[in-house]
Amino acid sequence: MLDKEGIAKRIAKEIKDGYYVNLGIGIPTLVANYIPHEIDVVLQSENGMLGMGPFPFEGEEDADVINAGKQTITMLPGSAIFDSAMSFGMIRAKKVNLTILGAMEVSENGDIASWKIPGKMVKGMGGAMDLVASAENIIVAMQHTNKAGESKLLPKCMLPLTGINCVKKIVTELGVFDVLPEGGFKLLERAPGVSVKDIKKATAGKLIIEGEIPEMII
Repeated sequence: MLDKEGIAKRIAKEIKDGYYVNLGIGIPTLVANYIPHEIDVVLQSENGMLGMGPFPFEGEEDADVINAGKQTITMLPGSAIFDSAMSFGMIRAKKVNLTILGAMEVSENGDIASWKIPGKMVKGMGGAMDLVASAENIIVAMQHTNKAGESKLLPKCMLPLTGINCVKKIVTELGVFDVLPEGGFKLLERAPGVSVKDIKKATAGKLIIEGEIPEMII
């Protein structure tokens, strides 16, 4: 199975040259460290930055330069800082090509629940609702099961929704999945050492398997 860094490395392969990309809180922020050097990508943060770089080395942190998750980050040459109103204007105007988000649950028709567990205090949904409503492409980075071992890839989300019918692809510690327009999780790749049987056992939603499923290369 993949660890969080492995999930981030695999998702980095989905980023194309020239993309404007928004990275959500959690595993998605790690993706910045694995973007291939040969492609030109601009990372956008909804708290007001365009041109984020990777995390700083220890001792080089600047407390005033942070991402939406309040983690210290670096700024690449030519980057820009602006207010959140302009940042969300970019998002709502569909200027972001790809959004990478974490999730608590994803349904087999692409619904995402990522911001609230009833009965637990939350500070708010952040920018996720705007992002899932506006991005051309949404990839979810998540653990396949919760702490109780229950699947997070479901027939229907049980938690409050962030967005409806919007997730295109999911990468978990077990594999890579396309969310099909007609519904269902199509298994594309297996994580190293993980069998199709393992993935079937961990997936509550409709799982579609066609032919031999290759092991992913990180």
